[in-house]
Amino acid sequence: MALVKYNPFKDLRAMQEEMNHLLDLAWNRESGEELNEGIWQPPVDIYENPETVVIKAEVPDIDQKDIEVRIENNTLTLRGERKQNTDIRKENYHRVERYFGTFQRSFTLPENIAQDQVQASCDRGVLTIVLPKMEETKPKKIKVEIK
Repeated sequence: MALVKYNPFKDLRAMQEEMNHLLDLAWNRESGEELNEGIWQPPVDIYENPETVVIKAEVPDIDQKDIEVRIENNTLTLRGERKQNTDIRKENYHRVERYFGTFQRSFTLPENIAQDQVQASCDRGVLTIVLPKMEETKPKKIKVEIK
């Protein structure tokens, strides 16, 4: 008899895939009959280094003029709209998995962000927002003297 190593996450993964499938069916995402219009959010990566906090958002096929980045009351808000290509008729689609329409994402900023120095750029469908930290809040190394 062969020994088989038990993987406790295998059953959980199968259950998650089944739930995702059921939700897809409920929202007509898999049928391809409906174009995905409405509320959606671009995926983001957020990371930090000693000088900055960086937010990267996937925004392919969105004109830069249709993206708004705003900071208000220590909250960074991304707004925009992915417009559907009107050159292609609905009935010509075989499958539509990307969402179209407006989106909005909001992030609470830490207190140590220099809000007047924030920069945003878009390259190859990735919106990058660089949030510099204020000078006095950067980590400082303190040398300990031995007596």
